[in-house]
Amino acid sequence: MFALHRIATRPAAQHGLRFPRRNQLGVSQTITKPRTFVSGAIQTASEGFLDLALALPFPEALPPYSGTIILVTALSRLITVPFSLWAKRRQWRTEDVVLPQLLEERPLIFKRVHEEMKSDGFKGTREEAMKEHAKRAQPMLKARQKELCREHKCTVLPTMLIPPVSQLPIFVGISMVLGRASIPPSVLDSEAFLTLTSLTHGDPTLTLPIILGVVTFANVDATRFFVTPERAAREQRQEEHNAKKRAAGETVYQPRKIFQNTLRLAAVGRILIAALVPGSIQLYWVTSAVFGLFQTWAIEWWDHRRRLARSLQRQAVVAASVAPASTIVTQKVIKHKSKERS
Repeated sequence: MFALHRIATRPAAQHGLRFPRRNQLGVSQTITKPRTFVSGAIQTASEGFLDLALALPFPEALPPYSGTIILVTALSRLITVPFSLWAKRRQWRTEDVVLPQLLEERPLIFKRVHEEMKSDGFKGTREEAMKEHAKRAQPMLKARQKELCREHKCTVLPTMLIPPVSQLPIFVGISMVLGRASIPPSVLDSEAFLTLTSLTHGDPTLTLPIILGVVTFANVDATRFFVTPERAAREQRQEEHNAKKRAAGETVYQPRKIFQNTLRLAAVGRILIAALVPGSIQLYWVTSAVFGLFQTWAIEWWDHRRRLARSLQRQAVVAASVAPASTIVTQKVIKHKSKERS
């Protein structure tokens, strides 16, 4: 992003970049550096953006260039929504198919480990045997879980990385286009919006960079607002189990937490970087972050409703299975009392 700021401060000619140079006689000359394919594409896209802003029928209360930035941001984020839904469905397959099947196979894996220890002639106290059993079983459980994830096409790494990676090319491309359009002299210099005195200069109050950091933090922790009691209890049990493993000297690897902590650190970095870029890019970044926050809330609300429905369904199944047994017991008690009265 520092590179974007440097690009946005370089003067450019109509057909290339010009740099002054003095010849042997001391006369100033200008040399033209030919455009590359990337710089030409960015220049063309920036000119198209300016033309689009003038062509769109925005109301008088909404400045045309700022309104175009917001509109382009929303459309570009809608393109990446299917990747987020794809990742959520993979997560559901992990929770609904892989983990239940792994729980069913755990006794068999434990039994196999126990037989291996007996065949190896392991001797020791009960605590030593339990530690050795856990030491041998954990790699087998992890290997089986990875095998099931590959079988059902829901491996962890692509599920976590593909949604943000799918947004990266669009994010960088639009940022570079706006940076090129903000090079002075530019028509964006005459437009103010919110706390921005000009779209070619950064927010003097740093309000937009701070909002960007706050929204990024909220996006990372958005899932906390839609946690079902069952999921909270399961996560609590998992934390207690991990604490016991750490106390025993084992290394606990939690990819999801590492990813979330990385995003929290990135939120602080985004504030610092956003303070250095033009106002047009600041507006784009804030709009994109706000859209991402509402998208996360919508998907998590959908997931929350789905979890509640499945929980009620399981409770109904358990109640239906218990009802016949209670009915039989009640009938036997009634018959027994009738016999006693007779």
